[in-house]
Amino acid sequence: MATELRWLDAQQTIHEMIARQAPLADILVAVANWAGLILPGALVSIMRYDAATRTLSLVPGTSFSADYVAALQYAEIGPEAGSCGSAAYHGRLTITEDIHEDPKWAAYRALADREGLRACWSMPVLSTQGELLGTFGVYHRHPAAPTEQECQRMQQAAALVALAVIRDREARDQRSVAARYQALYSQHPDGVYEFDTRGRFQRCNRALERITGYPESMLLGRHFQEFVLDASRESTQNHFDRALGGEVRYYELVAVRADGRTRDLEVTNFPIVVEGETVGVFGICRDISARKAREERLRLLQRGIEDTPNGVVMADATQPDLPLTYVNRAFTAMTGHAPEDVLGKNCRLLQGGDTDPETVARIRRAIATHSDVQVVLRNYRRNGTPFWNQLSIAPVLDEQGRCTHFIGVQQDVTRQREQEARLAFQASHDTLTGLPNRASLEARLDHDYRQNQQREALLILMIIDLDDFKSVNDGLGYEAGNQLLVSVARRLQEFLGAGDTLARLAADEFALLMPGLPNEAEAIAFAECVLEALTQTFTVAGQRLHISASIGIASNQQVLEQAHDLLLHANLATQQAKRQGRNTWQWHAGGADEDVSERVRLRRDIQEAIELGQFELHYQPIVEATSGRLCSVEALVRWRHPERGMISPGVFIPLAEQTGQIIALGRWVLRRACHDMAALNTERACVLPVAVNISPLQFRRQGFLAEVEQALVDSGLPADQLELEVTEGVLMSGAESAIALLGELRALGIQMAIDDFGTGFSSLSYLRDLPITKVKLDRAFIQDITTKSDNAAIVQGVITMAHHLRLSVVAEGVETEAERQDLVRRGCDRLQGFLFARPMPLAELRALPARLPVA
Repeated sequence: MATELRWLDAQQTIHEMIARQAPLADILVAVANWAGLILPGALVSIMRYDAATRTLSLVPGTSFSADYVAALQYAEIGPEAGSCGSAAYHGRLTITEDIHEDPKWAAYRALADREGLRACWSMPVLSTQGELLGTFGVYHRHPAAPTEQECQRMQQAAALVALAVIRDREARDQRSVAARYQALYSQHPDGVYEFDTRGRFQRCNRALERITGYPESMLLGRHFQEFVLDASRESTQNHFDRALGGEVRYYELVAVRADGRTRDLEVTNFPIVVEGETVGVFGICRDISARKAREERLRLLQRGIEDTPNGVVMADATQPDLPLTYVNRAFTAMTGHAPEDVLGKNCRLLQGGDTDPETVARIRRAIATHSDVQVVLRNYRRNGTPFWNQLSIAPVLDEQGRCTHFIGVQQDVTRQREQEARLAFQASHDTLTGLPNRASLEARLDHDYRQNQQREALLILMIIDLDDFKSVNDGLGYEAGNQLLVSVARRLQEFLGAGDTLARLAADEFALLMPGLPNEAEAIAFAECVLEALTQTFTVAGQRLHISASIGIASNQQVLEQAHDLLLHANLATQQAKRQGRNTWQWHAGGADEDVSERVRLRRDIQEAIELGQFELHYQPIVEATSGRLCSVEALVRWRHPERGMISPGVFIPLAEQTGQIIALGRWVLRRACHDMAALNTERACVLPVAVNISPLQFRRQGFLAEVEQALVDSGLPADQLELEVTEGVLMSGAESAIALLGELRALGIQMAIDDFGTGFSSLSYLRDLPITKVKLDRAFIQDITTKSDNAAIVQGVITMAHHLRLSVVAEGVETEAERQDLVRRGCDRLQGFLFARPMPLAELRALPARLPVA
């Protein structure tokens, strides 16, 4: 009875070891010890089966030597492989009563003898499904056969071994699954977490801590809604409830991190089911904020591309013909081609017969080298109408640097091109007649001169100056005068041959450049024809007019230093034709005018003086007539020649007007005067306006208004401290545009004055419309005012008329006290002349008193 209790206790201990998952080796030792109790005198062996190698290995124990245990590792199974190998092979109890006699032990008999073993009974250890797990064996040191009871006990022991092995394998499988699950849980890059059925956190991985900014300790036990943005709470709760009901839910929400920032999350929820009961909800979340930001940028980019006014196209660079894969709405609007008409086709469908081949070649070279390119080319819309396309093409590279697409941005620059053409035309042509202007003529003259000199061919230049054109303006008005000029231009154009150039140089002056005449006799005959044509009747403003012209002719047959000398020679010949009675031509004889070379040198010196800064400004005071108070100054340019000393303005200014150099000189005078007066007024803490004379050529030049504005900005001189003086010459061509420009200058606050008023009465017809503030009486009317009644009458009339028009009057050239008193008595507002002060440098002006003596 006591022995049976020991068996039961030992068996109970084994079951407890299996239950608490003790190490299998310890359990098998306990089983062997227990079997030793129920099978007295037996040496118990337990062998484990390895399915991968189909071998058996003896489990170490106290019954056998180490050599024996080592020899029976990875022992093969088979019908002749000893008792254990045979039992495993056949799956049934195998009994060897005497090892010496059993042929199955032939391979192991010597080993058994050394171990002192004579009998072996072996039982296969099988699972309930018949899977071989090992063998349970009993050895004796003498030949023996088992009893039926011993066989039953061996079967019990084998079952106990099977239970231990299976439970150990299951435990190991569970631990493996748990380890795999834990590795997946903890190492998963997405946030993984569990909720209980109330939605409270039970656990989470490190990824969720990183996403939320909260450590796990601060999440456990808290409801998920505490971490969800208000706008996402209702939908998040709905998805949780449906997951709790057994569904798998995929959705997005906006979570609030610990630092207060929001993150966009992509969430998966599914139920945790244990034995058919939902005990919680699993959650997996991924931070998709970066993806959302990319999607938003992509959406904005796509919207921007769709809404841009520029056409955008994409072409597939991997296909041989670069088919279009995308076009935006602007492309469709620009070209008239619907997407379905062009997708899959090459963009060359926009080209036509007038598309520049070199531009197309540039595009192809850039595509071949995967380079950026920007061109402007002529394309055609679907309806056949042309347009100018400013096209930018750039390659699109993938992550490996391979070009997969080309993107093209198209801009319709037709209006810009047309505007540029108009501006270029206006810069090089006369706005009234449409003929080339002086600048264009000079450029053409340079070209034809060089070419004809190389070919030793004749080059003829004619200056055609209309005789007494001023009387047309004075008698019929400027509109009629402009119509006449246009008619003259059209009549002269009828004489043009191939390569000839007709230009308008000034109000009533035209130039005709002819590089193709064979000889001088042809030039003379040509001039006679022109004179004859101009004497034919013109009909202007419903009236028949007859005019004539004086023509000056010059050729390159004379010795010339430069092409421009031809223009000077033709001008001199024109003046000679005028002196000979007009309506004639005169050929420049060369040497007949002694001052030609002097004028050429002087023109060159003027250019050098502009470049080297040899000009300087003097300022002549303008005073109140009655008090002598200094009111303003007039800026007068002076030229201090490095070799010839001071050169009179009467010498160089007319020449600068003829050559066009007056533009650069006038620009310098304007900027210098503004700078000097701004500095002087700051130094003296006073307001002393400055008057600047503006040449008609400078006034009519495009961009003059911007030059004045820039001079004021750069100097800091207020606009109301600048006065611009213009002569009636600004009205000689385009009176309406001149009046409009005067109005723009007045709108800036600049004072405007008509200089040398009275030298021509044509200004009177426009005087009431001119946006001016002052008229200046020419010195010709001031001198002898006290002795000549006609001069006095004109002066009195101008002063009275000006005052009625709310204009002030300045008398120039006042040199005597008698002239001053006479002008004061007549109501003249301001005086200027040597009586008060001569023009002086800025340094002397600084020392001038605020009031000049008047008596």
